[in-house]
Amino acid sequence: MTRPTLICGAGIAGLWAALKLAPRPVVLLTGAPLGEGAASGWAQGGVSAALAADDSAALHAHDTIAAGAGLVDREAALALAEGAAAEVAELAELGAPFEREGADWSLSREAAHSRPRVARVKGDGAGAAIMATLIEAVRAADHIEIRDGWRAVSLLGDASACTGAIAQGPDGEIETIDTDTTLLAMGGAGGLFALTTTPAIAQGQAMAMAARLGAVIRDPEFVQFHPTALNAGLDPAPLCTEALRGEGAILVDQTGHRFMKAIHDDAELAPRDVVARAVHRQNASGKGAFLDCREA
Repeated sequence: MTRPTLICGAGIAGLWAALKLAPRPVVLLTGAPLGEGAASGWAQGGVSAALAADDSAALHAHDTIAAGAGLVDREAALALAEGAAAEVAELAELGAPFEREGADWSLSREAAHSRPRVARVKGDGAGAAIMATLIEAVRAADHIEIRDGWRAVSLLGDASACTGAIAQGPDGEIETIDTDTTLLAMGGAGGLFALTTTPAIAQGQAMAMAARLGAVIRDPEFVQFHPTALNAGLDPAPLCTEALRGEGAILVDQTGHRFMKAIHDDAELAPRDVVARAVHRQNASGKGAFLDCREA
């Protein structure tokens, strides 16, 4: 008898993987109740893919490599770019309501992209819409057992193999789940920082669990930051989608001076790490950083 694949985490990555594994049986640990707690639902801008007639996977990969300051795995970037368009099309076929302009995709431009290639939903609602589509499909899938509110707290096995996980239920109950295949899709580590735009509960738990089992953790210093968020005294901070800058919003200091033009040729559409550091320097110097959307 085939033992089920255990998937820990139910954001877009976990849900999409669970559906793709059909007909193989899957046990899905959701962490929070299904649809809650995942950073995926907070994502605004959309999904990047070479969907336009004047775009290509090769150009998408080229932009990715250029933005990576010499740190990008070229083969991985090309593989990702080559597969992205088909994934967006498959999500749309499943019911994700990506915007269209007639027969064409409605695409936004975001930082470091030389072409508009962000497939969007209602402007800035892509994450929530894709999550809703996937949740409906997962609930209807016969091969998936949803363990609502259950989360992995430790992995079983040793450095030679992972043999499952110890899971905790919504009422604190503990259960051992034995399996041949375990997939960790538990989110990032944004919650470790002083301010984040992701759920505060995302604190790198999957990396810690894997490291304790003997896994080698690669490139943990790469943490995605959104350069612009609403300064409302909240943590997590409400995100100001990058699509705003793609549509013409600019970054200015407290005097109205546009500071990004002197830092990078692409100004506000420079790679995200460049913009994030610039915003930090502005705030640290007392000059401030403000997102001016009057012309967007």
